[in-house]
Amino acid sequence: MPPTQAESVIKNIIREIGQECAGHGEIVSETLAAFMVKAVVLDPSNGFNMDRPLMKSDVQKLVKLCVSRLLDSKNPSLDTIKMQVYFDMNYTSRAALQSIFPQAELGTFLTLSKKDKERQLKELTMIVTGIRLFNRDCGKGGEGIDDLPAILHEAIPATTQHIDSQLRTAQDQAYRYTAILEKAANNPLLRTELQPYMLKEALYNVRQYEVFLQIILSDIITCAQEVEMMIKQLGAQLEQLKMIVKSKTAVPTSQVFPIFIALSNLWTSFQDETVLISVLSNLTTHLEPFLGAHELLFPEKVIQNLLDGLTVKTDVCRVKEHLEDRVHLVDFRKQEWLFPETTANFDKLLIQYRGFCAYTFATTDGLLLPGNPAIGILKYKEKYYTFNTRDAAYLFAENPENYIDLIREKAKKNTELIQLLELHQQFETLIPYSQMKDVDKQIKPITKSESSTQTDTHILPPTIVRSYEWNEWELRRKAIKLANLRQKATHSVQTDLSHMRRENCSQVYPPKDAGTQSKREGSSRVPRPQIYIAGLRGGQGKVTSGVKVNLTRAVDET
Repeated sequence: MPPTQAESVIKNIIREIGQECAGHGEIVSETLAAFMVKAVVLDPSNGFNMDRPLMKSDVQKLVKLCVSRLLDSKNPSLDTIKMQVYFDMNYTSRAALQSIFPQAELGTFLTLSKKDKERQLKELTMIVTGIRLFNRDCGKGGEGIDDLPAILHEAIPATTQHIDSQLRTAQDQAYRYTAILEKAANNPLLRTELQPYMLKEALYNVRQYEVFLQIILSDIITCAQEVEMMIKQLGAQLEQLKMIVKSKTAVPTSQVFPIFIALSNLWTSFQDETVLISVLSNLTTHLEPFLGAHELLFPEKVIQNLLDGLTVKTDVCRVKEHLEDRVHLVDFRKQEWLFPETTANFDKLLIQYRGFCAYTFATTDGLLLPGNPAIGILKYKEKYYTFNTRDAAYLFAENPENYIDLIREKAKKNTELIQLLELHQQFETLIPYSQMKDVDKQIKPITKSESSTQTDTHILPPTIVRSYEWNEWELRRKAIKLANLRQKATHSVQTDLSHMRRENCSQVYPPKDAGTQSKREGSSRVPRPQIYIAGLRGGQGKVTSGVKVNLTRAVDET
């Protein structure tokens, strides 16, 4: 069947269911009717085949079953489904002009685009709001402005007290139902007697109510923290304004306008918190009627008779009973277990089935017992499971797929379990719109453990590169050798644009040392006489005669 035709058929079925219920005096929304259609189709006992198109007889049967379940006013399962649909549809989560706008600038404002006008008007509104808040604090104006911080200071504690009271009542009721069903799990006769009372469905109803109240209470606590922070910011902004303004007659707008805008934003946040508190308070009030079937089905006298001889245990007591019964890691080689001392974000892990024991739920036909994380959290296929006893943990770990399939089949018969146990990933067609964005978000555990590693000295065979060279000059030598410069020539080219850019050099002679003399020394001398006498040795004759020879030179010749 084409998607368009299938969508048309489903719309007709939903419309027909609404008309049938209206004919019996019961007003049913389209959302509730659509949820019921999916719930009836999922239940294998109804015999609908998802692989083939719906025949006319199938449509009639589907409408009849849906109308029958929607008109069953004494069925806690229907109340739980209605509560879930209502919560999903209604839950809201966290999430003096002339002096400011001179007449001379009005023409400029009129020429702006629509988007710019809206932006500027919004800014002007915020400035006016800030001025009125400042005047109100100074006692000079601000009439008609409610004291939102004071209103929130009264509303938050009152709402918290009311929700705490409702939460304690729901938990007490859930503890009593759990004690009775736990006894019936071990007593087949009592189990048969309790089947018409739908006590198990009533437990689902109370547990779902408890979950919704805890969500609302968490939002209110966050709201209270935000309000405390905003009150401090408001006081600081007002004090800053008083310091700037003091007794001045004129103050630059650049100093005060940003603070006025900040005051306006803070006051808008106060208004948002006020609306949120109102919505959450109304939501709490409108969830109470979905518990109406309990008093009719289980009067106090009947409950007291069933509780005779039983000890009603709270969830905290059940957890404390088995604090010392921990899983021994030596018993498991393939499964991974997480413990508080070895996992940093242990408290933030997304536990499957909203923290209830998976083994107990699968083996006792849907009994909800709180799991004890201290025993150990089993990590299986990137999902985390807790158990109420160590024996339950061991048995579940032997064959997790078997128990997961049992829980899935149980959820098909009681579709309110899909949202209660957060089974949306297994039934994606029933994921609430408000939770669609959180389906794939899972917190991964950060485990801590002591470990050691050893590395071989040479894990790979040695690889020596013979051509490696560390010496830079050797690398240069090889590069020159590869380039073979002896067979290369260098050429240069001169262009008209570059001839004036050539490198030039010039050489100069440095100054040399020189000296001068004003006078010189002189001297004179007499001739040195050089006179010789020749013939003193004698000769052939007997008479010796000496001849005096004067060889003295003149002074100018020497």
